[in-house]
Amino acid sequence: MSQWSSDQVVGPAVCGLLAHRLEVEHGGDGFAPVRLTVDMFAPARMRPLSVVTTRVRDGNRIRVADAVLSNDGTPVARASVVLLRPSEEPPGKVWTRERQPSPPPLELAPPATGPGIPWFGSDAGGPWAQAFGAHENASRKRTWQHPMNVMVGEDPSPFVRAALVGEQTSMVTNWSDEGIGYINTDVTLALARLPVGPEVGAEADNHLSRDGLAVGTATLFDREGAFGSSMVTAIANAGRQISAHRLDRRFSTADNGRRS
Repeated sequence: MSQWSSDQVVGPAVCGLLAHRLEVEHGGDGFAPVRLTVDMFAPARMRPLSVVTTRVRDGNRIRVADAVLSNDGTPVARASVVLLRPSEEPPGKVWTRERQPSPPPLELAPPATGPGIPWFGSDAGGPWAQAFGAHENASRKRTWQHPMNVMVGEDPSPFVRAALVGEQTSMVTNWSDEGIGYINTDVTLALARLPVGPEVGAEADNHLSRDGLAVGTATLFDREGAFGSSMVTAIANAGRQISAHRLDRRFSTADNGRRS
């Protein structure tokens, strides 16, 4: 359930479902997914959903496929994936980000055995914490998560995990010292490799906004380091601003429900 509406499917689930169907129907054969774009142009409601995929191109090194997610026959989101056939690294040294993001230390956050409360961090908020409110400030944000299952009884694949956490680029880049006042309309992931292990992180790189329109970029990482980049565009939704108190209450309720 989305925090924007009790009848709306949360954004990561939309991205994860589309990634799942594209991977199942168009992945394999030595191809690796390197780019996923999801457009969320209408709310996906808590009603039966259907996905239809189409292979657009099938070459020796490049494969492209599209997908449409519908509620009762009405499209609410669409996605496209680019899959490439891996080869060899070319010679030469290339500039890269000087400081790569890193997850919380193992003594604080040991490997998770299943979905749970996400970890949050910020440059000005001190150590990692499983409390949204501990990092509600105006500095760079990051998150570390064992994402939820998209399909009942089926663990998400590495590609689906990247999609689930990649959608959280909107949270870490649009999170102000007064909560989250933007709702993203899309997300694009660019992956140099797939994540290793069940947990994935996203750290904000930049936020740009004007006249209620925003662009956010983030680096995706796992225990082995950074593996991709993500970008979202978003529109102001200040009338339903999401506060730290509201999110902390939601995570606490969800965790208590899992333990009961």
